Amino acid sequence: MTRILGIDPGLRNLGWGIIDMTGSRLTHVANGVCQSLPGDLADRLLSLHAQLTAIVRQYAPDAAAVEQTFVNKDGAGTLKLGQARGIAMLVPAQAGLKVGEYSPNTVKKTVVGVGHAAKVQVLHMVQMQLPGAVIAGPDAADALAIAICHAHHGPTGGLAAAVERARA
Repeated sequence: MTRILGIDPGLRNLGWGIIDMTGSRLTHVANGVCQSLPGDLADRLLSLHAQLTAIVRQYAPDAAAVEQTFVNKDGAGTLKLGQARGIAMLVPAQAGLKVGEYSPNTVKKTVVGVGHAAKVQVLHMVQMQLPGAVIAGPDAADALAIAICHAHHGPTGGLAAAVERARA
């Protein structure tokens, strides 16, 4: 069994989701949203760091995956998102985990089948792949999608390799 932490970085809302992968089977463990406390940027980043560190300690994942930042028209917003992404990569690295990185299009294509899927489509497909999971919102759904993407494409060969091994 491999426990995977998916992280959808955000400065206000940082989504997280944890799944277990046993062979080719995925099981929902937990999900949620870390919300930064009001204040200056340093306080907000510290708040996200503390919350995500507590999640890593509680659930003890074996691997982590983070969505890559895309550049938009708002340079200042992109920079702040990049700082939140730094926290999202730092916390698992501090716990000794390898961190996979996936573009938003790769995550959507893996989970939904199309690279430009809407958030509602991602949520629907995550619910289909993790039946019974109560999802804490769109940021948590995105984080679970990132974890599912890592399960498919991760360094251990992912689900595609597991299916091939099962057929052999």
